[in-house]
Amino acid sequence: MRKGELTRQAILDEAVRMARFSGLSGLTIGSLATAANMSKSGLYAHFKSKEALQLACMERNAEQFAEEVFRPALAKPRGIARLQAIVENWMEWYSHPGGCLFLAASAEFDDMTGPLHDHMVGSQRLLIESLARVAATAVAEGEFTEDTDVFQVAQEVFGILVSYNWMSRILSYPDAADRAWAAFNRLTDSFHS
Repeated sequence: MRKGELTRQAILDEAVRMARFSGLSGLTIGSLATAANMSKSGLYAHFKSKEALQLACMERNAEQFAEEVFRPALAKPRGIARLQAIVENWMEWYSHPGGCLFLAASAEFDDMTGPLHDHMVGSQRLLIESLARVAATAVAEGEFTEDTDVFQVAQEVFGILVSYNWMSRILSYPDAADRAWAAFNRLTDSFHS
């Protein structure tokens, strides 16, 4: 990676960290320039506008999510073991200081129109489709019945994870992880062949 690309990635890593606390709407070129110890003009050369910065931040967050949640799970066998690894990694993802930028962005941009909304929706669809593809491998491996609705599995897994985040981060229930795993196990058992 070239120096300019490394600098941009370091800036975006800081932007993601900041946005986890203040949301993407609170992320500005000025605040990021201060945090990254750069001039506004130097940062502007990388992003040109607040919206471009916010979009790049969303993209970097998605890259980090793939690196931390999905890629490690690919080392597990296809099927339920891989789905379980994704859930485990995703629960760990929620423990990042400041929380999950995906959830913050969905609350910020759900009723808006434009590129930020469209990017948020696209990344959420990709997450659901990725879960459905992993569920389809459980069907192919004979772990789920042939008539399994893989999008139903994906929606329910996603629901378990969002619920876990709420119960753990917002309500601080000490048994949130146990309850999430109980729900996940009940779900996989219900589709088991």
